[in-house]
Amino acid sequence: MNPAIDLAYRVVAITLAIYCGRKAWCGFVEGKIKFISSDLLDWSEWSSQIFHRETEPIRYWMQMSGTIVSSALCIVAATIGWQS
Repeated sequence: MNPAIDLAYRVVAITLAIYCGRKAWCGFVEGKIKFISSDLLDWSEWSSQIFHRETEPIRYWMQMSGTIVSSALCIVAATIGWQS
């Protein structure tokens, strides 16, 4: 296995872990989190929504839990590295 690929994999995983962690932390502190659709062809107002903890608690916590799990998985990926 090429060590450069493993290093790049770990750098991307650490970067995504920090991004997801900061998004979850800011969402927890501010009480709102922004959902961005991954559909590149959807440019409507529904493609980026903001969920507030007080008004939409279920959607807020679903988005928060997905963001926290993504951050944890990226930390695991950065720790283990690329295994072949």
